[in-house]
Amino acid sequence: MDVVDISRWQFGITTVYHFILVPLTIGLAPMIAVMQTMWHFTGNDAWLRATKFFGKLFLINFALGVATGIVQEFQFGMNWSEYSRFVADVFGAPLALEGLVAFFAESTFIGLWVFGWGRLSRRIHLLCIWMVAFGVNASAYFIIAANSWMQHPVGVEWDDTRHRPAMNNIVAVLTNNTTLAAFPHVIAGALLTAATFVGAIGCWWMARTSWRARQLRLVAAGGDAAVGVEVEETTAPSLVDATPEALDDDAKQLWRPVTRFALWVTIAAGIAVILTGDLQAQIMFKQQPMKMAAAESLCVSEKGAAFSVLSIGRQNNCDNIKHVVAVPGMLSFLADHRFDTEIRGVKELQEEYTTAFAGNPAYAGQNFAPNLFVTYWSFRAMITWALGSVIIALGGLWLTRRKQVVTSRRFGLLALWLLPTPFLANASGWIFTEMGRQPWVVAPNWVDDLDPLRVSMLVQHGVSNNSAGLVLGSLIVFTLLYGALGVVWFALQRRYIREGPAAPGHDEQVLENSDDDKQLSFAY
Repeated sequence: MDVVDISRWQFGITTVYHFILVPLTIGLAPMIAVMQTMWHFTGNDAWLRATKFFGKLFLINFALGVATGIVQEFQFGMNWSEYSRFVADVFGAPLALEGLVAFFAESTFIGLWVFGWGRLSRRIHLLCIWMVAFGVNASAYFIIAANSWMQHPVGVEWDDTRHRPAMNNIVAVLTNNTTLAAFPHVIAGALLTAATFVGAIGCWWMARTSWRARQLRLVAAGGDAAVGVEVEETTAPSLVDATPEALDDDAKQLWRPVTRFALWVTIAAGIAVILTGDLQAQIMFKQQPMKMAAAESLCVSEKGAAFSVLSIGRQNNCDNIKHVVAVPGMLSFLADHRFDTEIRGVKELQEEYTTAFAGNPAYAGQNFAPNLFVTYWSFRAMITWALGSVIIALGGLWLTRRKQVVTSRRFGLLALWLLPTPFLANASGWIFTEMGRQPWVVAPNWVDDLDPLRVSMLVQHGVSNNSAGLVLGSLIVFTLLYGALGVVWFALQRRYIREGPAAPGHDEQVLENSDDDKQLSFAY
């Protein structure tokens, strides 16, 4: 591999790894804020326990997300300095706003929230977590605005002196229609991830609590009923020394409301993902027709194009692809809600692009199609992985209907096994978004009154002048470092998920006994 390929691998690995953490942070912050709001207005200790339990998991994820996010900023100077020079007048503005406005807000208020339990007034403390939720979502908006400009550059003019685009309208950059479509889709995906996370853990804990209550009753009954029954040894605060009645109360008063709240959010977020994804498909049809064609491995233009469910063959060879299962007219419908719309194929678009850039020798012999295999299958992986959330939501809501609780240990374990699926769906979606834009690092704007010949950049023109060995060395280091951080993240999440929330009444007692004059202290 040459320096371009290795640089792309490095940026792809670090980005996908970072974005595993991002949706959970974005989606979990407002959900925790809702939990704390419920405690604030009802005084129900169960909501306080849920707030602090999921707050602890949120903090672990947030810390690692910050650590991996910092690397993302350095990537632009390390391996993509030519790209950074080209887009500096545009790209720097939303990134600066993300750092100065959003990140500073979320980091400040998350500090007050963590250290201020029992020290700040309840209203101010509640405001802090809502400000964190605002900050993480504002941070997402500015990052998406920057990325959307790469997908569809607007709000600029060509600077002949410096030979690069110069921003002349920051409002246009921040209100790019690509941004306005992508942002709600990303937020919906984040809520889907966080709600599945909360719902899956809630189902598992509900089943675990119910099962333990049953085991304790059998042991207490003695006789034949207790033969072979073993009560699990545990150090979980809510399980140690708890009576069957207390465990039943926990399952009904704590885990059932929290889980059903999360599962309904999962359903709502899933619907929002579909609707916003449909809007994005229509925009993609106009702005990046090659990505639309690549997503279906559609090599030849078709009127009333079908949506391919399954294809076989060497995916990067248009002459060797066979669509085995397809839904007639569905691809055309996704493009503009008409079943007879013509969708241009990869071959025709390659000819159009070749003709458009024929006057520039830097584009001679350029293949303007992305990797069809990755684009085709990442799009389908995104949809398939999202079904895990559907299974958890529908199964959990069914098992908790009519004031029932989840008692099936099998479903609890199934929920945990399906917990990674929304994370994989989000990662697959971003792989599709970024790989589908290739070979462009800044895609040409064919729609608006902007010179696509100048305000665009190929990937190979954006890399730094580094040796392949240097980039490969840093790639290996980052991969090993991120692998180690991943083990730490998983170990911490597993430990505290198994430990569960505080025992009933513990958090309320701590807050009531706190000294208002005492300095802020770590609350976890």
